[in-house]
Amino acid sequence: MPKWLGKVLGIGAGTILLLGATGYWYVFIAGAPQLDPPKIIADANIKFELKTYKSAAMNSERTYGLILPPGYAKNPKQRYPVIFLLHGGHGDARAYQDKAAVTSVLHYLYKSKRLPPSIIITPDGNDKRGTSPLWDPQYFDGPNGQVGSAIGSELVSEIKSRYRTLEDPKFWAMGGQSSGGWGAFNIGLRYLNNFNILFSHSGYFIDQSGKANSPKYLVPKLSAKDKQQLRAYLDAGEGDEKFLTSTQQFHEQLNSLGIANEFNKFPGGHGIVGPDVGWNYWHKHLEDSLSYVGKQFKISLAAQQN
Repeated sequence: MPKWLGKVLGIGAGTILLLGATGYWYVFIAGAPQLDPPKIIADANIKFELKTYKSAAMNSERTYGLILPPGYAKNPKQRYPVIFLLHGGHGDARAYQDKAAVTSVLHYLYKSKRLPPSIIITPDGNDKRGTSPLWDPQYFDGPNGQVGSAIGSELVSEIKSRYRTLEDPKFWAMGGQSSGGWGAFNIGLRYLNNFNILFSHSGYFIDQSGKANSPKYLVPKLSAKDKQQLRAYLDAGEGDEKFLTSTQQFHEQLNSLGIANEFNKFPGGHGIVGPDVGWNYWHKHLEDSLSYVGKQFKISLAAQQN
């Protein structure tokens, strides 16, 4: 073999190894981050903190992100609504801040008064397998952990014991993106005594684990009272054909059951780069879902005062 050919082949093999190592790092270590992520706006009144608690349901220490509303420390007698945000695949308790810049969304929502001051919780939704790009979190009680109970019941009690929350489920909302959207409905529909408002971005409503964990099959079984109290927000991107179809069909099912809901179709969808793609999509449309949640909170707050 000519020396020059050996050098070329050596360079080629080295390049392939480098690209392979870079790809492995990007997907498995970095978690396939957005290449053009939304920017976090500095606001001294809106801070993200990571908290821990001992979970009996998961038999381990668990984490959750916390964002207290502006003025929380200065108003010791005031109680607040609560919003849980569930991450999707290869996420964790920090995902909504690190990837979706949720504090920036809250900055604009509070400034425009579209959302009353609220306590925001971002749970770690991963089961005992941990986080991986090879699987989505299992937002239910199963062989890999009691994630449904941990979030839908245990963490609710934990938050109520630590922070000044409004007790009525009309002031509690839960939503998520992708598999987190499925998780919000799969858990929330079982705990409507804790959450009356549920929302999904780019989610799905039939899970591969079966009918027992598929909101499509859970929602018809709700009592007349639960159907009347439930409020739902749904959106999906035009580029996500599968998620869009699933979301639109679920919206139509909610309509047929007389359940109040809002459905939106937007440009974009899942992905890693682009103004309407991936975390940019979810960052942008958190304003829509949380504005919907804000409307429901305002209605309930007004009714409480009358």
